[in-house]
Amino acid sequence: MKSFQNKVYLTGQLSVEDVTTMVLCKPKLLPLKSLTLEKLEKMQQAAQDTIRQQEMAEKEDRQRAQ
Repeated sequence: MKSFQNKVYLTGQLSVEDVTTMVLCKPKLLPLKSLTLEKLEKMQQAAQDTIRQQEMAEKEDRQRAQ
């Protein structure tokens, strides 16, 4: 943020200086993972678990048939 400082000298001349000042604001914390990403990862994990269970069941069926 910039502010202007006015100086008036004894001779009556006006001088304007441009001074830059620091403005502090609250830190913004971002989540490490978005909720949507977490939901998608859970859905993907559930799908992989289902596929793994189906493969195990098929493998057991094949072993029983032999």
